[in-house]
Amino acid sequence: MIWKPNVTVAAIVERDGKFLLVEEETSQGIRFNQPAGHLEQGESLLMAVARETLEESGYYFVPRQIVGIYRWHATAADTTYLRFAFAGEIIGYQEGCVLDQGIVRADWFTLEEVRATQAQHRSPLILRCIEDYLAGKRYPLDLLVHYD
Repeated sequence: MIWKPNVTVAAIVERDGKFLLVEEETSQGIRFNQPAGHLEQGESLLMAVARETLEESGYYFVPRQIVGIYRWHATAADTTYLRFAFAGEIIGYQEGCVLDQGIVRADWFTLEEVRATQAQHRSPLILRCIEDYLAGKRYPLDLLVHYD
């Protein structure tokens, strides 16, 4: 059997000193996460992060930079994730958007609020991605190459 990690994308979005997070229902209860999700067949990483952000928050997101690429093993689920985190900007909001199943709400949190909710984070990557973003870790999108 060939082992493969789950490829995921995440949007790191800052507006007025606050970060966009979603509150979602999980098997461990309500958890916080960035707008994030799995890469689907046939889509680029950039398409995936824009789609996931819209589906989970109602915001139209344009990725501008890569914040980092993270490997995390969720011991409880015995699942390994390879996360591509993108910084970018919101260019609009879809009024009346029905959020993905399991998403309770999307909201904006200060860094202090993000830190205060750490026990309810879906993974340790939420705070790490924000801290990397705040540390200025940003890489050009042309680092990614998609061959069809």
